Amino acid sequence: MSEDASHHGALQSYVDKWLSVQPQQRVALVFVEPGKYPGHVALAALEQELLSAAYGIREPQVAATKLNWWAEELDSAATSGGRHPLTRVLFDDERAHAMPKERWLAPVLAAMAQLEEGTAVDFAAQLNAASALHGAFAELETGWWYGEAVSSARATRLATLSHLLHALRRLQDDAERDRLPLPMARLARFGLSRASLRERSEARDQAIKAQLGDLQSSWADATRLDGPISVFRALEAGQGERLVSKALRAGEALAVLQQGAPDGGFRTTLRAWRAARQWQKLAG
Repeated sequence: MSEDASHHGALQSYVDKWLSVQPQQRVALVFVEPGKYPGHVALAALEQELLSAAYGIREPQVAATKLNWWAEELDSAATSGGRHPLTRVLFDDERAHAMPKERWLAPVLAAMAQLEEGTAVDFAAQLNAASALHGAFAELETGWWYGEAVSSARATRLATLSHLLHALRRLQDDAERDRLPLPMARLARFGLSRASLRERSEARDQAIKAQLGDLQSSWADATRLDGPISVFRALEAGQGERLVSKALRAGEALAVLQQGAPDGGFRTTLRAWRAARQWQKLAG
């Protein structure tokens, strides 16, 4: 196997990991062609790789080791060209070199800072805490897609809400973690303990719907924030917002959340097409 073929295979494995978490993005790739925009796809895959380290590794020391490797990789990528397949694709593009090094390091440093954070006091605190990491990703993504002068406020809010929704979907699995998907005030209001999060009850259903209500309100508020969003972010946010609405109407909201939303269909294709038109219009 040639070096180029081996590199392509390694790169594709990371793209596939991203698509396994967000299968609806296969629709977006019709409009953001990987052959034409490899850096856009590699950046999305990089975000997923870092999020997997930040949230998917249960041992903080193991996660910190992996994130530290990424910090060293991104710190030197501008001069070395990168060792990792994703880094090599990204730093083969002039966009990567136009951004300050701090922009590349910010998501990794934010991911390391939040490794041992506990459960937030209330929804506002939860939103603020998650915004540090997801805002750093959003700022990097917005700069890549639209340039350094563009606001990432809307992208930050949508990325943060998408994460909080994903965390809520994993409520039962993460009941033993230090950072719970429901804030402390919500748990106290409905008389819930860690143990009671694993089993369905009226109190748990009410707490989940209260959380969904705050997510829905915040999603509506996000439309009034400044800044464009990427095609990938548009699909992620649109699917998340629809899932929140569907779960709020259901008798057992968590079951609906865990089932998820359809990955394709006309609505998803239309949203991707509209987002791609807006991107091409703004990015020139």
